[in-house]
Amino acid sequence: MKPIREYIKDNVLLFDGAMGTYIAAKVKQHKHTCEELSFYMPDAVESIHREYVMSGAKAIKTNTFCANYDNISDSEALKQIIHASVACAKRAAEDKAYIFADIGPVKENYNDVADIFSEEGIDCFLFETLSDSSAALSAAESIKRKNPDSFIILSFAISPDGFTRTGRSGAALLKEALAVCDMAGFNCVCGPAHIERYIIENGLWNRRLVVMPNAGYPTVIGNRTYYGHDSEYFGEALARIASNPVGAVGGCCGTEPDHIRAYYHALPEELRVSVLPRKKMISRGENEFANKLRRGEKVIAVELDPPEDCDVDFFMNGAQKLIGEGVDIITIADCPVARARMDSSILACRLKREKNIEPLPHMTCRDRNINAIKALLLGLYAEGVRNVLIVTGDPVPSAERGEVKSVYNFNSRMLAAFIKTLNETTFETPMNVCAALNVNAVNFSVQLELAREKVKNGVSVLLSQPVMSKEALDNLAIAKRELDAKILCGVMPVVSYKNALYMNNEIPGISVCREIMELFLNKNRQECEKIGIRIAVETARAARDYCDGFYVVTPFRRVEMVLQIIREIQNFC
Repeated sequence: MKPIREYIKDNVLLFDGAMGTYIAAKVKQHKHTCEELSFYMPDAVESIHREYVMSGAKAIKTNTFCANYDNISDSEALKQIIHASVACAKRAAEDKAYIFADIGPVKENYNDVADIFSEEGIDCFLFETLSDSSAALSAAESIKRKNPDSFIILSFAISPDGFTRTGRSGAALLKEALAVCDMAGFNCVCGPAHIERYIIENGLWNRRLVVMPNAGYPTVIGNRTYYGHDSEYFGEALARIASNPVGAVGGCCGTEPDHIRAYYHALPEELRVSVLPRKKMISRGENEFANKLRRGEKVIAVELDPPEDCDVDFFMNGAQKLIGEGVDIITIADCPVARARMDSSILACRLKREKNIEPLPHMTCRDRNINAIKALLLGLYAEGVRNVLIVTGDPVPSAERGEVKSVYNFNSRMLAAFIKTLNETTFETPMNVCAALNVNAVNFSVQLELAREKVKNGVSVLLSQPVMSKEALDNLAIAKRELDAKILCGVMPVVSYKNALYMNNEIPGISVCREIMELFLNKNRQECEKIGIRIAVETARAARDYCDGFYVVTPFRRVEMVLQIIREIQNFC
């Protein structure tokens, strides 16, 4: 066969389909994994490779998608499986098809697996079903250094709206990959129509683009997953995709030799589906909170806890009082300390719609996957909410984990990058992304680096944890000097000695210094409240040169106490 680079000058490279789903349907066994079958049932694996080659595939993938140290800890066993898989592919390909080392997602290090393939004489690599690019790109660069003639493809698994499970944009990942690799593209998750639509909408046609969709969408019957078997439809869709500037096409989950064969029987004319231009979402007003910060004016944000029951009157009335005193925005915690409260985003929409009050709902990564996050952001945007505070979220208490499960598909830094992408591709006016800054951390340098990453990923405003010590104030000054973001100083009045003890021991990220705590010893409620107000105002005054505004947290629904603090702050803002 010609060298692969010569072949693709004049041809679209046709890959095979899905070894995993096809062999599961053909070989009824439950003792070995798909990859182990290369060692224990090599004839079956070789036979499937041959079927794909006979169907017209010019590139076949080794049966090694999960052959890595994440799944096989024994290095000798891993080498045996990869050796057996490469041997099966070589016998089936002969001189009729190119062989690609198939490498699925690995947590960190791809290099060790790539080295084993190189020792087997493989110089074509497919890193597939990826949700991010950094680790695979590092491996690609390493392979290229060792063998500049190697041919490398990176392929990303995107949902129909174009995002990976970690919230990365397919278009952005494609650009990153093509800067290093020979080809890059998309596989898995989507059927051909959705992948084609995404490519058209984003103008991604490219002679180095790879497109390998699923046969369709799966159905579970009797605890087993099945894909639709309309090979004619798939073949026509793949032929339509290949009629555009692409480098390679093929199939992923559910695609069998019939699907690949149907590619050749598809009509040659262009059958491109007309796609309407993406509609921009309608903007609903200016973001005065963000505008005020941009103008260099100091702002005041006040946090009100959402109700624990269905009664929303106290919250709505409290927010109205605060806005009446000149507060710029009401922040709403998202189930703080992992305890269920009224949804912060629903409350935010109600505030905006009924009171025209600017809300800042907190949004945690704990309880939602990427689809749920996007759905919520679209709803917030449609309701006119233009500010959101993103946090990773407190873990569910250990005693509840048997019944209540945490969801942590990504962290606040990854969520920031996801919203940044939506700002660039979906929202007509950008969502203002805020995040937390822990100035009470023992090792503040670590928090500073995390904050830098947040800012890099699109965060424009950082709200600090409450400042209640000289160390926290010093850290706030460092953050203001070193971070390219607006910073709001956290202010939370202490209401009693017991309250200070509780915050020190049971509220993550809050630290009340001993000097402040002792001021509340043996004081009644009225005395404690006066002390709490005085200290909060003194803290704000000391921090005014190190921040762009203040973030006041309301303790125990004491709105009147917070109102007094705000009036004092406004005297020196």
